[in-house]
Amino acid sequence: MDMTSVRPALSGKTYFIRTFGCQMNLHDSERVAGLLDACGCFEAAEPAGADIVIFMTCCVREAADQRLYGQCNSCKSLPAPPSGTRVVAVGGCIAQRDGEGLLTNVDNVNVIFGTHAIAHVGELIAQAFEDGGRHVSIAEDESLAAVSMPWHRETVYHAWVPIMTGCNNFCSYCIVPYVRGRENSRPFEEVLDEVSALVRSGVREITLLGQNVNSYGRDRYGAPRFAELLRKVGETGIERIRFTSSHPKDLLPETIDAMAETPAVMPHLHLAVQSGSTRILKEMNRRYTREDYLDLVRRVRDRIPGIALTTDIIVGFPGETEEDFEETLSLAREVGYAQAFTFIYSRREGTPAAAIVDPTPHEVIQERFDRLVKVIEDTAYEFNQGELHATVPVLVEGASKKNTRVLQGKSPKNQTVHAPIPEGLHIEDLIGKIVDVRVDTARTWYLSGTVAGDPR
Repeated sequence: MDMTSVRPALSGKTYFIRTFGCQMNLHDSERVAGLLDACGCFEAAEPAGADIVIFMTCCVREAADQRLYGQCNSCKSLPAPPSGTRVVAVGGCIAQRDGEGLLTNVDNVNVIFGTHAIAHVGELIAQAFEDGGRHVSIAEDESLAAVSMPWHRETVYHAWVPIMTGCNNFCSYCIVPYVRGRENSRPFEEVLDEVSALVRSGVREITLLGQNVNSYGRDRYGAPRFAELLRKVGETGIERIRFTSSHPKDLLPETIDAMAETPAVMPHLHLAVQSGSTRILKEMNRRYTREDYLDLVRRVRDRIPGIALTTDIIVGFPGETEEDFEETLSLAREVGYAQAFTFIYSRREGTPAAAIVDPTPHEVIQERFDRLVKVIEDTAYEFNQGELHATVPVLVEGASKKNTRVLQGKSPKNQTVHAPIPEGLHIEDLIGKIVDVRVDTARTWYLSGTVAGDPR
């Protein structure tokens, strides 16, 4: 079946998509929206006005399940939709993990589609409208089908570009390999063709996506080709290149060289450490030591001075002692992260770490978490002082939520930057443009200053 053909059951229907979790989920949501657009549907501003409500789920955190059940139940109290019938669909990682089991937890869900089955979401929803039944698809073998689907991008200036799906790492705390499957790289030329087309359509910044981009090509070509891909993507004319996620054990010297030598690659690297304790890293099955990680950071900074390093850190992994945690604190101080995503360990059934009994009281873990947050606030503040009195090129995303006369955007180092909108200009004139901002204030979570020169 042509996945983009208009089905009578969908034509004219309205849809609303709520997305939880990682950037890969955001991209999947844009593909689902594109498919529904192609089926003759229209986007609604909120669930109340939608014939089709879709939840794109993430199962990395424990609270995600309860949050989903609450969101689905809230649909029961919505007013009748424009068509008189509402179809509720659940996609993403919880859908892949639980499949039909979800139907027993949420009785008003009509469609469940896994991470590999999003190409079929149109026909599944159409069937639900046609027969009033409940339809489930969690096929395991179509993980790259989504990347050839139509696409409804949230912004005209930025695009997510998946270069691979799945993960082979099996970190002991992580459910992702079980719900996203094994690594599956897209063909090299296909990625380049997509980026070239995006450049022609006016996109200025792309983010290359994969659970571990450093492994790109290993499954398809027998060896990683991420460094080569970065260089070639840099030749397409795209102005800004970002990528995520990057596993420390696979960040090769040639990739660091490609980052340093490709002007479009932004001076920002998200390098998840998870813990500063070699003992805990081994329990996590991360396959590098504290020393390996710090050595890698030194090599990156030698080649790209001033680079912004960001990370993920888990507090309270089963068996973590005060000594282990102190090693995480000292590593965070030594690296001097520009930002970090910090998490309290969340037990996920089906992962090896779930079997480890841990007597550490929650209040001890919470107290450690609070101490880590304070260290990250200190390093982020310190890092941002490096931009004080500098002029930084800012890709404008929109107006500040707190003040509509102030623009908000991102620096090359992915810092949030604010500046008053210049006299005579409106925010609509600036979204997707690059403006130079002279920074006169550097805080923990943002920079601010004044626009210098004309937008471009």
